[in-house]
Amino acid sequence: MGFRLLLFMAWIWRFLITTLIISIFFHLSASAQDLNLVVIANGKGVPAEMNMAQLKSTMRGEKLRWPDGTKVIIALLKSSTPIGVNTSKKIYNMSANELNKYWLALVFQGKADAPSFFNSETELEEFISQNNGAIGVVAHPTTTNKIVLIDGKRFL
Repeated sequence: MGFRLLLFMAWIWRFLITTLIISIFFHLSASAQDLNLVVIANGKGVPAEMNMAQLKSTMRGEKLRWPDGTKVIIALLKSSTPIGVNTSKKIYNMSANELNKYWLALVFQGKADAPSFFNSETELEEFISQNNGAIGVVAHPTTTNKIVLIDGKRFL
């Protein structure tokens, strides 16, 4: 009788640990989908505020120059990052894989320059601060770059 009870308790323990691990995994996946994104830019050329349609047009490579003539330079986090996945969904309305294919097609057709892709927000922010006309998306902006309001809001 004691042995069966021990086996049953071991089974319950494994079940609880497995359930906990699965819950944590799904929680992290869900939280990656709910990130608040912030559009940041170099102070030169990029307007302080845009509407969502203007942002989407710019980020899709349809807008090549800012109103002052400065070249638009797009900086994105890699689609393998949670912020990259979120950017794909919120701005491009695409999956990360679809976004990669979209940019390959645009570049191959000679319609736009490819965005610069980065592994971390720090790398992306540093790139933006060093390139006039650069625009990108992060979740945790520093004070280095200008925050661009979208439809009057700081977060997407």
